[in-house]
Amino acid sequence: MKDAFLKMVKKGYDFSSASITLGGSILDDQVFSTHVKVPLKTFNRHGLIAGATGTGKTKSLQIIAEQLSLQGVPSIVMDLKGDLSGIAMPGEEKEFITKRHQKIDLAYTPEGSPVEFLSLSDQKGLRLRATVTEFGPILLSKILGLTVVQSSIMSVIFKYCDDQKLPLIDLSDLKEVLKFAITEGKEKLQSTYGGMSPVSINTMIRNIVELESQGADLFFGEPSFDVNDLVRHKDGKGIVSVLRLNDIQDKPKLFSTFMLSLLSEVYSSFPERGDSDKPELVIFIDEAHLIFKNASEVLLQQLEAIVKLIRSKGVGLFFITQLPTDIPNDILSQLGLKVQHALRAFTAKDRKNIKLTAENFPISDFYKTNDLLTSLGIGEALVTALNEKGVPTPLVATYMRAPLSRMDILTPKEIDAIVGSSDLVEKYEKAIDRESAKEILTQKIEDAQSEENQKELKKEVKKATKTKEKGVFEKMSKNTMVRQVGRTIVREITRGLLGALGITSRSRRRSSWF
Repeated sequence: MKDAFLKMVKKGYDFSSASITLGGSILDDQVFSTHVKVPLKTFNRHGLIAGATGTGKTKSLQIIAEQLSLQGVPSIVMDLKGDLSGIAMPGEEKEFITKRHQKIDLAYTPEGSPVEFLSLSDQKGLRLRATVTEFGPILLSKILGLTVVQSSIMSVIFKYCDDQKLPLIDLSDLKEVLKFAITEGKEKLQSTYGGMSPVSINTMIRNIVELESQGADLFFGEPSFDVNDLVRHKDGKGIVSVLRLNDIQDKPKLFSTFMLSLLSEVYSSFPERGDSDKPELVIFIDEAHLIFKNASEVLLQQLEAIVKLIRSKGVGLFFITQLPTDIPNDILSQLGLKVQHALRAFTAKDRKNIKLTAENFPISDFYKTNDLLTSLGIGEALVTALNEKGVPTPLVATYMRAPLSRMDILTPKEIDAIVGSSDLVEKYEKAIDRESAKEILTQKIEDAQSEENQKELKKEVKKATKTKEKGVFEKMSKNTMVRQVGRTIVREITRGLLGALGITSRSRRRSSWF
């Protein structure tokens, strides 16, 4: 049985193209130096790293990321627990590491990877930002969970902003335009784009406020992060971009917003690559259940579509979570590489999950998968991948190699040094606060109000002037002396004129009888 097993492993994991080594094979608690490998060209077929807390998921992620870096493949790692920064520094050759590598006949040379620290918040690292305009109405509607009617309103708002050249930079811009659409700008928008329900718009504004409450106001802004900066190299190694997210574990909507934005931007920006010898970029999504836990059906469909299509861009996605059942079935079925660490069977639900997990693996002649899932030790995992032809490899229990980099976090001083020496600091360090939709609309409203006030003021002045003139004459006409003087003046003027014409008072009296 042993010989048959080793023959199976050698045949199933011997590749002619470049590959990375995960570790040695295990059968009946015996470790062999027959290595379990994964071909580089299949890393765009995505993957899963799963297992209970403390079984070695994070170290497996670290191993794969640093091995890819050594092969010149850059990656971005979502570090939600804050324990992946050590990948930037060489590890230490301790006794237990030396013994582990001797068992699988692999040399151990401590080595760090080139790292770029990124952040969505005020943590140390280059700030990742995106504008609302770049996000687009469709994606934003899905993140906000809008109805069909509300989504159509969002599209109209974006169209209006395009037509009026109103930059939508952050969420405050979007809220301002929505308010404008049902107040000062209501008639103008209605005449051009049709009516919009105030009830729907107010609901949309509340959804935006909810998103802001999870910190999304920090994510939307400028300068926008260029995803091509994730595909960089240093000294022939791929740069590992570590996105520090340990302060947003309780903000799943912000995490989902960022991830969907990142995947969409990568898909739209990267050129088609077809089948290549190695991936262009690998994205590791730790605590992946945060994306799917409260996602709407529409959002899940969008994620599923991206997972299916993005591999043609040479991009691989790896989901790291406790249970494979955390991943929707339609996405789970797209994952070629599976690294499954031990699971714990404490409850009936746990046993059910173990049974479901076992069914995700190829049937093996050498293992009882259900039993093995609960008996794997720390740093051991069940592995199956895709070979160069896209065919699943045999299921093998694997004694994982140790990371070459530090298996601990960096000190704040070490992080500061790496961030400070980044080539991208000047590009992304300072936020840009240029005139955008909010400021432009506010100015327009103020100008309109000022103009309206001037018109009203002129009307009031004119009205007041007329009233004053009328009041003077009315008062004079009511005064007896003024009336008498007026009559005398009129009579004397009339006499003077008639006298000049040679008409006397006598003749006037006569002529009055004809």
